[in-house]
Amino acid sequence: MLALLQRVREAHVEVAGETVGAIGPGLLMLVCAEPDDDEAVAARLVAKVLKLRVFADDAGKMNRSLADVGGGLLVVSQFTLAADTSGGNRPSFSAAAPPEQGRALYESVLRLARAAHAAAGAASVQGGRFGADMLVHLVNDGPVTIPLTVR
Repeated sequence: MLALLQRVREAHVEVAGETVGAIGPGLLMLVCAEPDDDEAVAARLVAKVLKLRVFADDAGKMNRSLADVGGGLLVVSQFTLAADTSGGNRPSFSAAAPPEQGRALYESVLRLARAAHAAAGAASVQGGRFGADMLVHLVNDGPVTIPLTVR
């Protein structure tokens, strides 16, 4: 799975003028499933994201995880993370999982993240809407942007 994490002060996603997910301080995760991905890969991605130390400790060093700071997580599906631009000026998205598989894995990521993050007593996990035309609003904190690939 491919993911792009952005540390945010706040973020929300809208579909047709309706806010479908919103968080305060935490992480915005754009996520893309690939054809060889399965629920085990989704679980590894969620575990990595929740433990990744990208928040400042008292000394100002990135030493705290999302779970440590109790931040929110906003998960948005984005198949364009699999873009291949090597063949010209129009990206190919053939490296992304087919829509049915992508939807199932996106829903797995949300379910797994909600369970794990709630168990840690942290803030909520919100999501966008798979396959929808979304507007994603964020206030990037840092900025801190981390690409992840989990196999």
